[in-house]
Order: sequence, then structure tokens, then C-alpha cells
Amino acid sequence: MRLLYSLFISIYVCLTKFISLFSNKAKLWSSGRKNIFNFLEENCTEKNNIVWFHCASLGEFEQGKPLMEKIKQERNITLLLTFFSPSGFEVKKNDSVADIITYLPADTPKNAKKFIRIVKPQKVFFVKYEFWYNYIHELYKENIPLYYVSAIFRENQYFFKSYGIWFLKQLKKCNYFFVQNEDSKKLLNQYGISNVSVTGDTRFDRVDTIAKQDYTLDFITSFKNDKKLLVAGSTWRQDEKLLDKLFQKAKPDYKLIIAPHLVDNKRIEQIKKTFSSFSTICFSEKERKELANYQILIIDTIGLLSKIYRYADISYIGGAFKTGLHNVLEAAVFERPIFFGPRYQKFNEAVELVKNGVAFPVSHAGEMEEKITFFENNPSSYFATCQRCKIYITQNLGTTEKIFNVIFNS
Repeated sequence: MRLLYSLFISIYVCLTKFISLFSNKAKLWSSGRKNIFNFLEENCTEKNNIVWFHCASLGEFEQGKPLMEKIKQERNITLLLTFFSPSGFEVKKNDSVADIITYLPADTPKNAKKFIRIVKPQKVFFVKYEFWYNYIHELYKENIPLYYVSAIFRENQYFFKSYGIWFLKQLKKCNYFFVQNEDSKKLLNQYGISNVSVTGDTRFDRVDTIAKQDYTLDFITSFKNDKKLLVAGSTWRQDEKLLDKLFQKAKPDYKLIIAPHLVDNKRIEQIKKTFSSFSTICFSEKERKELANYQILIIDTIGLLSKIYRYADISYIGGAFKTGLHNVLEAAVFERPIFFGPRYQKFNEAVELVKNGVAFPVSHAGEMEEKITFFENNPSSYFATCQRCKIYITQNLGTTEKIFNVIFNS
């Protein structure tokens, strides 16, 4: 099976190179992996105490960052950070948390062996998912400890199926699993993996750190004026259609900020067209404009969303209609009611927020309008929801410290 798996990875690399002729993301994926080993030899050779963190993309980076920072503060190490996806690497390739940042070479036996030989990491952390057979095999063979951080497991994952037993055997080679919930622990235990503990999600520590930073965004204060504000983050087309219908039903007391998941020109023009019946302005156009005169502000840049949520009276998180729900905790840390689409069940924090009466899944604009109207007519319920959100966040802090203590102080 390892041979078939490795063959599939090689085919995937070839297909990506072909697709890169038509796709910019695929082009970045392929071109970013050129000369990786020369880069690693230049930057890792003669470096001692290398600790390697691997993240699929931007979300996993935010998840792993609190632990990266903690280890950097407490130990004299060189931190190597790798990404699988361009959407993570291209945004964070200059982040100061790591000493060396690059793409992860494709998971072939040759690449994995060469990567480990050059880097010689003391410890390795894979954040949440990212199960790479050949890298796990090579780390185990070289007796290098591998930890999974903020992991989450479900019965429908392929390595818990009869056809995935071969990969389950690889998971048993990992040194320790720090998982988000009891269900994940029970599932791993059921399949013979006992080196696991429930420590929670490091993203709580990350969003708490962001929320405590002292900053103001004057342009949002000007835009909001004396109105209420709905902040819609990481939106896709389906989310924007719902929001358009919501505002078409007349929300004169509300203004809307949209921060789409993608900010290329095509998407921004698409959003403008969707909301063409409203007075709309982009972040890039705001200079010398009277922002209070506009009802919708489109954030056509990256890096602001986690700060913008601070100003929201209500938040909406995109992705739960089709692609997958985006970061709910970035909004939840500011203790406001949250809305998102109907497909959220794979996201533990979203499930918990719904159970706690803080987040509200909606399938159409009418559902969202009904709940917002309820809050407007029942301010005590609105503030009780905010309070439940605060309690939920507070109860889940401290995961980073727990993981660090198990690895370095036990």
C-alpha cells in the first residue's frame, strides 16, 4: 500500500504542474517547491535544536502559533515552519514566529528521507490534520518524536475504515496526540492508540491574545457611525447571496462589512454586483470619503478581519454552505452572537457554540432576520447570549500551557 500511496502522490504532483498552466494557486504550489532542498541545506545545515512545525494552511498556522511562541520563549531552539498550501505560505512566509519558513516537499519516500536528513529535527509538531505516510515513517525510523496538536478525529475518516487499516498502523507510530474532545480520544483508544489526551484547541489561546491587543480602527468607527454593525468574515458567493437578501428585507439600523475569503479583483467585482442596490465602498477606496454615507464596506485586503470583529454587534462566518466553515473563534472571542450556514458539524467549536446558544446556523435569510429581530426586541436575551459566549471562551483557555508541560516538563 505504501507503494500505491507514493505513486498517487507522484501523480498528484504531475497533475498539479499541468493545472498550474491555468491556475495561479496550483502554480504557486508547484513553483514554491522548486529548489526546496537547496534552501533547506543553506538554512538548516549546522543549526542545532531544530523544532519543526507543519501546518496545512493559514487556519492551522493560527492554531499552532501559540505553541510555537511558547516554545520559542521557553527554549533555545530554531523553529522551522512548513506549509502545504499557498494560502498559508504566501500570507505567512515572513512571519517572525519562525526562523525558517518554506513549503513541505511532496510526501514521497525520497523527499521524506532527504528532508529529515537535512533538517534533523529534535521534535516535530503536525497541527490538527496533515497525515503524511512517508514523513511519519521516516520520523519513526529515525526515532524523532512526532506530536499531533489540536487534532480531531471522526469515525468517517478513512483510516478507521477497513480499507484504511494500513494507514492506521502509521498513526500508531506517532508519539502523542493532543486532541480537542473526548470523542476523538475514545475513537483513538478504540483502535488501540492510548498515547492521547484531551487538551482542547490552541486557537482559543490565539484569539484571546489577539483580542487583548490594544488597537483601534478609526475607519470602522467612521463607517459605523451610530448604526449597528454586522461583520461577515471569510464569505463565499452563497453567503453573500444570503446577506443580500437579508439587507433587501430592510435593515436600516444596520451596516454591513464583508471580508471575503478571496480578495482578487474578480471576487470583489462579483460582490459589488451582488450588492449593487446598496451604497457600497471598498477598503482601498476609503481615503477622503465620507464613510458614514455608505451602508456596505468591502474589505479588499487581508489581515484585518480578526481586528474588525471587535466592532461587530453581530457576526457572520462564511463557508458553511459548501466549502467548509471558516474560523468561528476569531469572532466568538469578542462575545457577540454568531451566524453561519447549515454545514458546520465537522467543526467542534461551532458545534459547541450552537449547543451553548451562542451561534445560530441558518439556511436562508428569513431565519437570520427572525433571530436578529428577536434580539432587537429582547435586549436581555442578546446580552445573555454575549455572556454565554464569554464563559465558553474563558473555559477553553490554557491548552498551550497544557501541551507544553506534557512535552517539556513531564
